[in-house]
Amino acid sequence: MSADPRFVRSRPSRRTLSCALSLAGATAVVAISAGCGDQLGAGGGGATVVQVTERDFRISAPKRLPAGDVALRVHNNGPGSHELIVVRLPDRGLPFRADGLTINEDAVAKVEAGALEPAHAGAVRTLRLHLTPGRYVLLCNMYGHYLGGMHTTVVVS
Repeated sequence: MSADPRFVRSRPSRRTLSCALSLAGATAVVAISAGCGDQLGAGGGGATVVQVTERDFRISAPKRLPAGDVALRVHNNGPGSHELIVVRLPDRGLPFRADGLTINEDAVAKVEAGALEPAHAGAVRTLRLHLTPGRYVLLCNMYGHYLGGMHTTVVVS
């Protein structure tokens, strides 16, 4: 039986080790943030926490984010698995792979701010980033999800 192509990554992940480290860090971030308001870390010098929601086929996030350290708290409201990739928006837009359905992650690797591997419905994950001013796109690049509307643009200032 073959896997449902809607829920299969378009290529093997190049972030496996990074994902393991991010999961360990995300666990620590969630533990630290349990009661710290909208800042992570001691003394208010931590990251600003920003709520992001993923669901078929939409990503909801604030349209403006502060520059500096940001922690995206990503809720997957499903019903399927979703990943989250944050890319500083190139002047010419995002390039597609030859399949015409997915973004060419290799071509935007230099402007990728961070990413979370796919997670099941109901998962809550945290992605810590350091963002500089500019325009960014938050997207799910699983097969056809980007074209289905799973992306949003945010302005960092």
